[in-house]
Amino acid sequence: MKYTLITGASSGLGREFAIQCARMGMHIVLVALPGGNTASLAEQLMLEYNVDVRFFEFDLTDADELEKRIDDILRQYPVNFLINNAGIGGTASITDTSLERIDKIIMLNVRSTALITRQLIPHMLRHERSYIMNISSMAAFTPIAYKTVYPASKAFISVFSLGLKEELAGTGISVSVVYPGPILTNSGTSRRIISQGLKGKMGLLPTPDIARKAIRMTLAGYPVIIPGLMNRISHFLMQLLPAGFKLRLVSREVKKEISYSI
Repeated sequence: MKYTLITGASSGLGREFAIQCARMGMHIVLVALPGGNTASLAEQLMLEYNVDVRFFEFDLTDADELEKRIDDILRQYPVNFLINNAGIGGTASITDTSLERIDKIIMLNVRSTALITRQLIPHMLRHERSYIMNISSMAAFTPIAYKTVYPASKAFISVFSLGLKEELAGTGISVSVVYPGPILTNSGTSRRIISQGLKGKMGLLPTPDIARKAIRMTLAGYPVIIPGLMNRISHFLMQLLPAGFKLRLVSREVKKEISYSI
């Protein structure tokens, strides 16, 4: 029995990854914060899809706890598919963002992704074929005012994944990086997207569609995955714009989200 490990699995895109993986017959290890109804999700998936689902609830920003709990998982379950999905963001001016919030974005989006991946690679090399899927964002393609740290963290995920893909070429581990557009993951995110009107909804896809496409293309070995035709067109067109103009254009639209942020 091989397992797929999914971080940030209790809600949003992570929850949908869990559902789609179970539907495909994969056994799953769910990792999420305490209090996210992860036990209920695990029970639901086991009953509906007849797969084995285990769950572990802990804070990925605690490096010592992360190392210990991941070691515990690897001693019990052979993981051949890692989905690094956990992440946080938000919209606010840098002076209105607390030091704790900035630190948490970096620790979760950047540090935990790198540490988990490093811990799992020796374990995954024992399998004939293994997969790593890292979740970046369309925000990784340009700096954005009023988000600043979030797109920088997602740019790290992008560069980290592509470098890792090259380093692990020929080893049996395939690395993919996914760049989702807007996702209606919670009430705060939904308000911000809706506030932008048609522009905010252009790249919007149903969460199950994003998860299905990302899983399918990762298993097929695609290194770069941009779900949604409009997102791919947007990425192509944005590459044609001068960097300064692109920065001002995107930042002006993002600034409108501030009043809708939690």
